[in-house]
Amino acid sequence: MLKLVVVVGIPGVGKSTVLSIARNKLVEKGYNVKLVNFGDYMFNYLKEVGTVRTRDEIRRLPLTIQLKTQGMVARKIREELESERGEQVIGIVDTHAVIKTPTGFWTGLPMNVLQELRPNLIAVIEAKPEEIVARQQRDASRYRADLSSIEFVKELLQLNRYFSIASSVISGAAVTFISNPEGLFEKAAEELVAAIEAI
Repeated sequence: MLKLVVVVGIPGVGKSTVLSIARNKLVEKGYNVKLVNFGDYMFNYLKEVGTVRTRDEIRRLPLTIQLKTQGMVARKIREELESERGEQVIGIVDTHAVIKTPTGFWTGLPMNVLQELRPNLIAVIEAKPEEIVARQQRDASRYRADLSSIEFVKELLQLNRYFSIASSVISGAAVTFISNPEGLFEKAAEELVAAIEAI
């Protein structure tokens, strides 16, 4: 039986580190864990069809293209996770609840995506704005100049909560908020594991 968990967090919150640790802990407990990155699926498809060259170009695409691609990707992810064998299958989808675009803030979990994914749990990874900005500035792998102000990060954290709660209302999934302070990744991962096992 599949448990599907959507994990969201703004860039620099430490989501990837928490997910890596949580995944290992769940595997040690005997679960069949599949961790997928929604953005990777989006990027691979859009790059293949020649729409984008880099991941950060995705959020500059017209809303119609984004929505169509998101729905298709969500369906593919759910189908792949459902094909996994075993009684204790956990699918973890790493994505964003809110995305800043040139035309405003868009949801990373629109209704068509939630209908396809059918999550049991939405987990929101959070940290202090100052810690997030410091992590963003250390990450040279992606263009994040527009995400470096503490005031903007505060706003994005608040929007991330609002959008996640709205997604919970639409999907019927539980929602949990997990604090990820600097140096306490292990503790945050343990909280995530406990929330997943409880659903």
